[in-house]
Formats: sequence, C-alpha cells, structure tokens
Amino acid sequence: MADKIKIIGIPVDLGQILRGVDMGPSAVRYAGLAGKLCKLGYDVTDYGNIEVPIRASLQDGQDAILKALTDANEEIYKIAKEAVNEGYKPVFIGGDHSLSIGTIGGITHEKRCGVIWVDAHGDFNTPTTSKSGNIHGMPVATLLGYGHDALIKIGRDGAKIQPEDIVLIGLRDLDRGEQKAIRDSGITYFTMRDIDENGVKYVMQKALEKLQNFDNIHCSFDMDVLDPTEAPGVGTPVKVGLTYREAHLMMEIVADTDKVCSMDIVEINPILDKYNVTANIAVNLAVSLFGKSII
Repeated sequence: MADKIKIIGIPVDLGQILRGVDMGPSAVRYAGLAGKLCKLGYDVTDYGNIEVPIRASLQDGQDAILKALTDANEEIYKIAKEAVNEGYKPVFIGGDHSLSIGTIGGITHEKRCGVIWVDAHGDFNTPTTSKSGNIHGMPVATLLGYGHDALIKIGRDGAKIQPEDIVLIGLRDLDRGEQKAIRDSGITYFTMRDIDENGVKYVMQKALEKLQNFDNIHCSFDMDVLDPTEAPGVGTPVKVGLTYREAHLMMEIVADTDKVCSMDIVEINPILDKYNVTANIAVNLAVSLFGKSII
C-alpha cells in the first residue's frame, strides 16, 4: 500500500502585516504539488483550506489578532494531530510561519519528532524582544515555551518541543535580543556563514547527527531562506540566501534518512512573485524531500 500524504492549506496572514501570503496555498496548488507527489507513488488527499480570518478584517488591533491566531492554531493543531493518527504524512501549505505553532504542536501530540527549521530568520522573538510584534517571528520561541501564554497553551499546555529536538538552518537576519535568546537556549543552529564556509553537505550531516535518535523528522521550510533573486515571492526577503540547488541538496539529504513525516511550506507571497516561480520552486523542493531523485 502506498504511503499517504494529506495536503492542508492554511491561508493565514495574521502573523505579519504584509498582505499576500494568504494566497500561498493557491499558488502551490497551481504549481502542481498534488500531481507531482502522486507521480512519486503517494496516495494524495487534498484536505482543502482551513478557515482563517483575514488580518485586515479584524478591527480591534493586536488583541484581536492574537485571539484569531490562537483560534486558528487550535484548529491547525487538531487537524495535524488527526492527520498523523490517520497514518498520513501531512504537508501544510501557508500562509505565514506562525502556522507552525499548530502544525508542530499537532504532529508531536503523541510522540516527539525531530524538526529541521530552514529559514533566513530565527523566529525566536518574544513580545519583549520583537521590534515589530509580528507573531510570525515568534513560533520557535513559542514552541519552546516562551512568549504569549495563549499561544503556548494551544493544544496542550507548555512547550511542544525541547531545544534538542530542533535545528535551525540558514539564519542570516536576527534581532539583537533574538540573537542572545538563541545562544542562551542551547538550540543547534547553522547560519549562512556556516553554510558558506563548510557547505550544505557538512551542515546537513551535522544537523541530522543531532536528530539521529528520532524516528520521524518534520521539515519547516520558509521560502525566504532562498536568495530573493531565485525566489522573489516571499513575505520578508533577505539578500544573500541559499541557491535553489543548495536548497535541493538539503531536501535530498533529509529524504535519504527515510524519516520524513511532514512538512511546512510557508511565506510564499504571490503578489510579489514573478510567473509563480517561487511556488514552483517550493513544489520542487517538497517533491525532493518526499523522495524524488535524479536517478
């Protein structure tokens, strides 16, 4: 029997102020994610999109945004947990990175899971360190038990993962307070300098050594980790990022472990894109993660 994948669209733009990432799920579907996964032999189900209010429709400022985001992630958590219990490998397509509070919370409800977090940003801010207050810059801290109480309590109270469960890869744009928080946390991280000096193969080998005791690996992939000359349609672009080929190699190396259980694809903004190139790249990276090889 073929392995089962469930595609779950999460059109959330509540975690940041720039409109457009709520259209990410449509862009990824248009780029052919389901069909390409089917060609790999998977039994693919598209769940459709969960309902999420548009940020601009909320009238009462930050409190309303926090409540709406909490409610959305409660639903995401439930759907993620159910997908895993039903034997699916869920692929969550967003939407901004705040959705991972629910996705990673849900997939770890029954059992711990290794997490590879590929992102230009650390997403390790809290309300006291963030310059913007945008929650899409806080999900790693939230998952580790720091930040808004309402978000920490989603699905089950407290931290959803431990510092030894997650590896951050591709960092190159961090706030000052966030830098200190990451260093103090004990979390494993690799910056773009680490990749430049040592290469993708070395970094991924070290990351996977860190997670070697886990049976399952979740990949949370923020498209802004790529250089904007390659992937222009992202919510918060940062220069001097990964090349398309480097990102492909990352996915291929993780796929070789045969431990991939789920994935987030986040921060695609079709409004800023050119000919849907960023969504097409995202689909090709996802297909590599789930086992497509050159030969």
